[in-house]
Formats: sequence, C-alpha cells, structure tokens
Amino acid sequence: MTYIWDGIKEGVYLIFSLDRELLGIVLLSLAVSSAATLISSAVTVPVFVFVGMRKFRGEKVLTRLCNAFMSSPSILVGLLVALILARRGPLGALQLMYTKTAIIIAQAVLVTPLIAALTYERVKAHGRKYAPLGKTLGANRIQTALLAGSQLRNDILIVVITAFSRAVSEVGAVMMVGGNIRGKTRVMTTAIAMSNSKGEYSLAIALGIVLLATSVVINFVVHSLFAKNN
Repeated sequence: MTYIWDGIKEGVYLIFSLDRELLGIVLLSLAVSSAATLISSAVTVPVFVFVGMRKFRGEKVLTRLCNAFMSSPSILVGLLVALILARRGPLGALQLMYTKTAIIIAQAVLVTPLIAALTYERVKAHGRKYAPLGKTLGANRIQTALLAGSQLRNDILIVVITAFSRAVSEVGAVMMVGGNIRGKTRVMTTAIAMSNSKGEYSLAIALGIVLLATSVVINFVVHSLFAKNN
C-alpha cells in the first residue's frame, strides 16, 4: 500500500511544482476539448434551436435518433474518424491522423449528438413559449429562434459545459486517432492510461487529480446555472 501513498505525494508535488510535462498535457487537453466543443456547438446549437421551436411530424423520431447517437460507444466514433482520416481513407491526403486536429474532429463528432439532444429538449421544454411573442412582434422564424436562444442562453451554456465535460474525459476515440504521442497528442486521459500501464503512478495520480478537479468545477458551474434558471 505504500506505493499508493508515495504516488499521491509525488503526484501532488508534480501539480504544485507546475511540472512541465504535466502542464503541457493539461493545457493540450483543455485546448483540444474546448475547440471541439466550440466548433460542434457553433454548428449544432443554432440548428437545433431553430428546429426545436415548432412542432413537426417526426420529432419523436428525431429525439430517439439523437438519444441513440448520444450513447454511441466512443471507440466506434474513434474507429469511424480513423477510417476517414487514414492514409487510404477519403481524407487521407490531408495527413491528419495522429494530430491535434484529428483529436478535435473525433471529440466534435462525439459530442455533437449530446449537444443536439440536450439543446433540442431544452428548446422544446422552455423555448416554444416565445413563439407567440415573436409572432406578435412580427418576427420571422429565424428571428424568433434568435429570441428564444437569447432567453435560453444559460440553458445553452449548461449544454456546452456538459459537452466539454464529455469531451475532456474521453479516452478511446482520442487514443485511436491521436496516438498518444508525447508532446503532440498526449492528453490527460491517454496519459493516465499509459502511466498506469507502465507503473508510473505519480503522473497518473497527478493527472487524475486535475481531471477530477476539472469535473468538480464543471459540475459546480452547471448546478449553479441550473439553480439560477429555476
């Protein structure tokens, strides 16, 4: 049991000494996950705010599809992206495999169904009440959707933060398309897995503490915003 306590002490030391390798891994993780979340949100949120503002035939099917893809195994997402980006794949000429861009693409694909499903449900539950107001003001469908989106900004922020939490904790897809290359594509989750397999517990524990702290902060923000909305 002493190795656990020693690993914890060494891990805490790495954190407070701002170890260069540890800091690089953490910053890369936050950067790629933020980029993936923002790219996906910029495309998905406006579409599903617009779609969610009115009832239509097939909305139950859309909800089920979003929920189904939201629970897709991440390793399958990684496989799909890897097949597309591989040298013989459709985008192989771009040579994106084992790069930060590949990780961003994989994480963006992974969180898109989550953003879509949560945005759509939030708009259906709380956004449609703004449709009569928009009609009264003479707004068209796009303007009404913008009005609802502005009123639901905290709800949408909760969705984006939740998606970021999903992205930053991902390991399977990231390992497959990023390759866990030191100094280039090694993020917190892949570094933890590798360090554990090599018996380098201090780095694994340090990164685990940072990842846990990130999760706690994210959940605190989400619950604070949720409480404010209600």
